[in-house]
Amino acid sequence: MRVVIGEDEALLRAGLTHVLNATGFEVVAAATDADELIALAAEHEPELVITDIRMPPGHTDEGLRAALEIRRQRPGIAIVVLSQHLQRRYAVELVADNPAGVGYLLKQRIADIDVFAEDLRRVCAGATVLDPEVVR
Repeated sequence: MRVVIGEDEALLRAGLTHVLNATGFEVVAAATDADELIALAAEHEPELVITDIRMPPGHTDEGLRAALEIRRQRPGIAIVVLSQHLQRRYAVELVADNPAGVGYLLKQRIADIDVFAEDLRRVCAGATVLDPEVVR
């Protein structure tokens, strides 16, 4: 599966790229800000976009806004949002219009790479995958 990543931190971007490539995904592009993420998703038309919520320039919710815009432009692209901070309202906003093919995962709770890869495959197949902390 072709993947576009949105992550502004170089070490995390490289690590995520390595993990994805090692688990059978093909990272075709990586963005360092939200506008670039939207452009790369349009250019590469991946099956999956994985993005951090907080991205430049404001480091608030630009990654989430980009994910929602990508879904609006290309509803068939699966989206997984990664966050260091639990924000239930972001998860609710992400799944509000169409929860199929959407995931919201907390970075620090991803303990098993194989489970993470399987979660990504499930999202690509149309499932909704939410960290259990989101639904408590």
